[in-house]
Amino acid sequence: MADLRSDTVTKPTPGMREAMASAEVGDDVFGDDPTVNALEAHVAELFGHEAALFCPSGTMANQIALQLVVPPGGELLAGSDAHVVTYELGAAAALGGISTRTWPSWGAALDTDAILAMIRPPGYPSVPTRAIAVEQTHNLGGGGVIPLAALHRLREATFADVALHCDGARIWHAHVADGVPLFTYGQLFDTLSVCLSKGLGAPVGSLVVGSRDRIAQARTIRKRLGGGMRQAGILAAAGRYALDHHVKRLSQDHTRARRLAEALEPFGVVEVGAVRTNLVPLDLTKSRLDAPSLAAAAKEHGVLISAMLPRTARLVTHLDLTDDDIDHTITVLRSLLT
Repeated sequence: MADLRSDTVTKPTPGMREAMASAEVGDDVFGDDPTVNALEAHVAELFGHEAALFCPSGTMANQIALQLVVPPGGELLAGSDAHVVTYELGAAAALGGISTRTWPSWGAALDTDAILAMIRPPGYPSVPTRAIAVEQTHNLGGGGVIPLAALHRLREATFADVALHCDGARIWHAHVADGVPLFTYGQLFDTLSVCLSKGLGAPVGSLVVGSRDRIAQARTIRKRLGGGMRQAGILAAAGRYALDHHVKRLSQDHTRARRLAEALEPFGVVEVGAVRTNLVPLDLTKSRLDAPSLAAAAKEHGVLISAMLPRTARLVTHLDLTDDDIDHTITVLRSLLT
């Protein structure tokens, strides 16, 4: 079965399992796990920040970061299809008392002037804008990479009391695709969440990155949310192995994604030029099949894909796929789309 539903389906590699088995551990709630501490220090250094915090999931990391920069009753601005407002079950409001207001979905194409015009300063009776969140790469934007110039424009023009948060679940892909140093991305944002369990192939884990004071506060929020872990070094070792061995190889996933796009472009469901990283969205508005029907039919032929919306399917390349898997997927989807 060729599984292209997500890059979260990967299994730990033999080398990663060995690193996990030999990890030195301690009690992380007490700050005593040396492998966790080393991972947090390494990731903070990569992004040029003072500290980082290891969390069980990307959703938890995002929500901790948002609570760090938006007090209860404050406002977060984000895209209408941003992960923090579409796939996190309303956690910003339910857990953080955060009000959200969204701009129309542009994917990775930010209209910075329109975003900046939305900012509301403090003053009765408005809800003050406290933070802006962007997504790099953009999930529902088909893995699109937000241009560095747009991020600089947002950083330079944003008011001093409005923080910038990056949902960097796949920021590693943007780094590889455009060659932008992780440090450069880090300096643009007050907080970031970065994921180890998607393209990098670790079994679990994300980190919140920020200032030393913010990360100290983040530890309290993590504990409050039930995210305090004990001998978590076993998991942190997998994340460190992924960072050391699986970042550069992401270019292979990008190449395979383009192969898929090139093979399926003649069917009018994808534009090759829009596929920058490892996500291949299929627009089925002109197809005889909707997304659930295509996914069900593909499964019968040994290919798993995601039905994201009624007329939008998604293919995701990752380290557990081979060239033969890609060839088989192309053969199956061509036959179904004909």
